[in-house]
Amino acid sequence: MYRGILLWLLILTGCTSGGMSAENAEKSARIHTELAGLYLERAQMGMALNEIDQSLAAHSNYAPAFNVRALIHMALHEDAEAEDDFKRSLSIDSKNSETHSNYGWFLCQSGRERDSIAHFVAALKNPLYQTPEQAYLNAAVCSQKINNFAVAEDFFQRALVARADLPQALLGLAQLNFAKQDFGLAKKFFNQYAAKSDNLSAENLWLAVRIERQLNDRNSAASYSMKLRNLYPDSKEARALNSN
Repeated sequence: MYRGILLWLLILTGCTSGGMSAENAEKSARIHTELAGLYLERAQMGMALNEIDQSLAAHSNYAPAFNVRALIHMALHEDAEAEDDFKRSLSIDSKNSETHSNYGWFLCQSGRERDSIAHFVAALKNPLYQTPEQAYLNAAVCSQKINNFAVAEDFFQRALVARADLPQALLGLAQLNFAKQDFGLAKKFFNQYAAKSDNLSAENLWLAVRIERQLNDRNSAASYSMKLRNLYPDSKEARALNSN
C-alpha cells in the first residue's frame, strides 16, 4: 500500500515542476493525509505529523488533514490542539461524517457526553456515510455513560440494524437488559456477543455469572465462575466473585 501511495507522489512531483495545479494539490494532500493515517495506526506519531505538514503545504485548507491531525493530538493527549483541529476541519467541511464522528468521540472522552451526541447525529445525516454503525455505537456508549439508558438502548438497536453482528452493541444490550432486570434478554444478547468474541474479559465473565445466577442456571454460572477464577485470578471481578 505504501508503495502505491509513494508512486502517486512521485508522479505528482514529476508533473508539477512549475507548481501544482489545484487538482494535483488536492491529490497530494489526500495522499499525504492517507500516509499520516497509516503512520497513526502504527503509533509512529512523528512520521504522521510530518505527513500532515506536507499535506497542508500542498493544500492549506484540506479538511481531512486537520481531522487526522486532531486524531494524532488525541493519541498524544494534547486535547486543546485536538479540539482546535477538529473545529478547523468542520469549519472547512461542516458535513464531513468522519470528522463529526471523531469529534463526538473526543467530546465523549473529555467528559462532554451530552455535547457529543449532536455530532454523532450529524454524522448519520449523510446517507453516504460508510460506517453508520460506529456512530450509533459511540452515541449509545456516550448516552450510557450519562445514565440515559433508554436513548442508549435505541442507539444500540440502530447499530445492530446497520450491522447485525456488531459485538459491542450486543454486549451493550446485554448490560442494559441486566440493569433493567430482564435477565432472559440479557442472556440472549450476551450469548450472541460471546459467540463472536475470542476472549471474554473479566468484566464480561462477571456479567455472565450474575446473569446465570439470576436465572438460577447453576451449571452455567459455575462454568463462567471457573473461567473467571482461572483466567483472571487477581481481577477485581474475581475478588467480587469470591466474596459472593
